[in-house]
Amino acid sequence: MVLYFTGTGNSRYLARRIAEGLEMPLYDLNACIKAGDTAPVQTGRDVVLVTPTYAWRIPRVVSEWLGKTALTGAERIWFVMDCGSEIGNAAGYNRQLAAQKQLQYMGTAQIIMPENYIAMFNAPQKEQARSIVEQAEPALQKVLAQLKAGQEFPPPRENLYDRFMSGPVNPVFYRFFVKADAFRATDACIGCGRCAELCPLNNVRLENGNRVDVYNTEVIIALAFRIRSQGATRLREYILRTLGAANKRPAINILMACTRKTDGRSRQISN
Repeated sequence: MVLYFTGTGNSRYLARRIAEGLEMPLYDLNACIKAGDTAPVQTGRDVVLVTPTYAWRIPRVVSEWLGKTALTGAERIWFVMDCGSEIGNAAGYNRQLAAQKQLQYMGTAQIIMPENYIAMFNAPQKEQARSIVEQAEPALQKVLAQLKAGQEFPPPRENLYDRFMSGPVNPVFYRFFVKADAFRATDACIGCGRCAELCPLNNVRLENGNRVDVYNTEVIIALAFRIRSQGATRLREYILRTLGAANKRPAINILMACTRKTDGRSRQISN
């Protein structure tokens, strides 16, 4: 079985390609994590886990979910991680996770995909992103061939820098860059619920009949690239046009707004 967690779609794309190539079922972890569903999953002998790279490891929400969920029938696990440039020493932590699950660790593969963590890095323009996806094809085909043959992935690079980024830097990165700053939506929100539906971390919720939006940077980016609305389209264009072309900056604040109709009136939200 191919399990995947996705924020902006890179991991979902790779997971679908892998599942199709292996003729394996595809299992969406976003829905389980969102619902807090940790019921046992009948996976079969082989498990392929596809995730993005968060702070040079797999996302914490994924490792926490795996720690609570029994993978019934599983014996071997491969990790496939997409990233903008590098995964650090994520493989070392994936090996530990496999051991905790009493599964045979079959290695970690890195596939370079378009960078989308625009809070710290430059996002590629549309043509450049398309080129990056095309360039990822040989790596994807190599991963597929190794999976079909039941082979272990070759060990990725592991040097002092990699250990440092996945080790001491990881908790610091989460503390200062992966955090939620709450703001309340006013009656201008139309209450369509699309953002709450798509948010994989339940950072959008209703409270006392009013919509309360709690975003962190990664969720803002993920929702902006997944919601098909006029506002989200404008935000995507702004991200790709302005931030993608700008020099890397130490911090970026993104303000989001939506509207809600109440008694026929619409009012604007502000952060």
